[in-house]
Amino acid sequence: MKIIGIIPARFESSRFPGKPLIDLKGKSMIQRVYEGASKSTLISEVIVATDDQRIFKEVQSFGGQVMMTDANHSTGTDRCGEVAKNTEADVVINIQGDEPLIDFHQLDELVAVFEDETVQIATLAKKGVSHEELHNPNRIKVVLNKQNDALYFSRSAVPNSANAKEEVIGKFDFLRHIGVYAYRKETLLELVKLPKTQLEQIESLEQLRWMYNEYKIRVVETEIETPNIDVPEDVEKVLALL
Repeated sequence: MKIIGIIPARFESSRFPGKPLIDLKGKSMIQRVYEGASKSTLISEVIVATDDQRIFKEVQSFGGQVMMTDANHSTGTDRCGEVAKNTEADVVINIQGDEPLIDFHQLDELVAVFEDETVQIATLAKKGVSHEELHNPNRIKVVLNKQNDALYFSRSAVPNSANAKEEVIGKFDFLRHIGVYAYRKETLLELVKLPKTQLEQIESLEQLRWMYNEYKIRVVETEIETPNIDVPEDVEKVLALL
């Protein structure tokens, strides 16, 4: 089984323009993500997918693989799909380009579930959701069925605890979604052709489009979580950990 990792990277960002190229103690963020993902012995190759010449040249400068993609892609999934279409692979991992401290063990955990031939898409989740995170719309929550496939993702607290007894909620393991995805190549190429759905637009969660169209998402529980850089204020937190 050939597994490739794709790192979508664009220069434009409403909250932090140019963040793939910021310097983190002598290396750009995109280099740190690339090198971290490349430590996995299960991933055959890592490719940066970008629409920006500055990022393209940066990846070339440290010897990484990079491909130019269409500037009109609206999601990282679409960018991954373009690269996957032209690359030999069985499984594709969509690796977040804003996690410079990425732990390759996390990627290996995700890949392992594809030994099950029924798995189409896989992602990660972690227990231990705080009360603040439970009600934070930027922290995505997920609930599962007995096969560990996702039932629903939401920015709201799911299940809704408003009418539940405290002792019941206290025993429930809320799960916070960690946004790394892996797909069988043929599944990914189908996903990028799906039209947007109303449910996806309401929650602003792309994965709900896939589930609406009856694709199953296997959720792998992990204990590993690394901080991402979403806004400039996140940089100091990451620098302290490097």
